[in-house]
Amino acid sequence: MNIALVTDAWEPQVNGVVTTLSRVTDQLRERGDQVEVIHPGLFRSMPCPGYPEIRLAVMAGSAVHRLLDALQADAVHIATEGPLGLSARRWCLRRGRPFTTAYHTQFPRYLRLRAPVPEGWTYAWLRRFHRPATRCMVATPAMQDELRRRGFDNVVHWSRGVDTALFRPGDKGFLSGPRPISLYLGRVAVEKNIQAFLDLGLPGTSYVVGDGPDLQQLRQRYPQVRFTGFRQGGELARTLAAADVFVFPSRTDTFGLVMLEAMACGVPVAAYPVTGPLDVVVDGVTGVLDQDLRVAVEGALRLDPRACVEHARKHTWEESARQFRGHLEPLPEPRALAG
Repeated sequence: MNIALVTDAWEPQVNGVVTTLSRVTDQLRERGDQVEVIHPGLFRSMPCPGYPEIRLAVMAGSAVHRLLDALQADAVHIATEGPLGLSARRWCLRRGRPFTTAYHTQFPRYLRLRAPVPEGWTYAWLRRFHRPATRCMVATPAMQDELRRRGFDNVVHWSRGVDTALFRPGDKGFLSGPRPISLYLGRVAVEKNIQAFLDLGLPGTSYVVGDGPDLQQLRQRYPQVRFTGFRQGGELARTLAAADVFVFPSRTDTFGLVMLEAMACGVPVAAYPVTGPLDVVVDGVTGVLDQDLRVAVEGALRLDPRACVEHARKHTWEESARQFRGHLEPLPEPRALAG
């Protein structure tokens, strides 16, 4: 199958969306599919306001249309609702071409944390964006249910995987400091709710691994916390494996791929019982979910790391790619051709 993948999030960005798309793309190519990625690096771009490391394509509509005309793809998948996603959507609607989309990010909640924009307005815009798609792929059943309650009627499940060759149990001595070591890994930004973790003042040592717009502010506010900054590859995996508990304080993630990576390293998860953790964590086995995050951390520290590893190994990128491709073929006729 010749697949056109259109995304506003791509390398060198490092986040769950990029990891998912790149891993699935690799799997599809290995099985013989041709995947052409249309991403911001192909066009003139500008920094995203508030997220300078994220580049947004500028005035790329005509170029996107020309690329899609030339590709003559069997299937078009629009991964994001940004400038490139909007251009690809317009191309599909004008030509009567079916397409699929994905809902990766809780934009209504992210935006509400930064500006007084009612969530209902943002959800209305997102419904309009995704409605013409034959299928809108989401990472968890809980996310499916939430979007259906919000008026989305074309959502399907698309699972995620984890690289267990990279993320695996390792030397606990890789990180220094009194035990237990509680660790957060991810973007350091307001929507991740990291302050809820750091305000606990947990015994032992707390680590924050990652970069983002709130890093300097949190460093100043919590001098006792160890902030490592950005890490990747083997160093990232060894850092994660050296923790005793992985703390995931976000209430806005659609999945939370880092939780699977932590489990693969034999590190149990402490999180809130919200969308993302509800479908990723086996409560009482691979982590603890509780509205009191301190209770979740204390409970997670008592769990068997071997159960975490066993659970993570059930989630493969091969299966994720199989599901993704299955949602593309057979591709039904468009649900609607209105903008």
